Amino acid sequence: MEATIASTEDIVGVVEEESREAPDHVARIQAAWRRERPDLDVAPQAVIGRLHRLAALLTEELSVVYRRYGLGEGDFDVLAALRRAGEPYERAPGELAAHTMVTTGAMTKRIDRLERSGLVTRRRAADDGRGRVVALTTAGKELFDRAFTDHIHNEHRLLSALDPDETTTLETVLTNWLGRLESP
Repeated sequence: MEATIASTEDIVGVVEEESREAPDHVARIQAAWRRERPDLDVAPQAVIGRLHRLAALLTEELSVVYRRYGLGEGDFDVLAALRRAGEPYERAPGELAAHTMVTTGAMTKRIDRLERSGLVTRRRAADDGRGRVVALTTAGKELFDRAFTDHIHNEHRLLSALDPDETTTLETVLTNWLGRLESP
């Protein structure tokens, strides 16, 4: 029996047919809004609503790995920013806030928690006695490296729901869209 490769049009047709048979949560919301506010085009919800739901589901799936290592999403983010810095795996708190896109107040709480856990240390900056530097401890680096390995395996698992062409297309679309929204 000869195998056939489905075209994008075939896949879209199947997805549309499945959507008509069993609409997802977003489609049900759109239908309700079309009924209640027929004067508005709620088509953007098809993309935005699904991305929002997908982000929540992905965050929960990613957090499973973080929790396995006693970390929260924010903790993982700080440790990742320090590890990406390269040896000696340290950054100023302001740099960490910029690399993780949180306020300096939120960063202070995260650093406090990680310091209590023995995963990071704080010290005065060598070049500025008033400044501080946050560094990964040996235990922090070892824990993060194990967690990051599991994290990457988990991301591969999550993306395995898509075929390679879909992954490439999605990456391109999201990269272009994000670039347009982030540009000044």
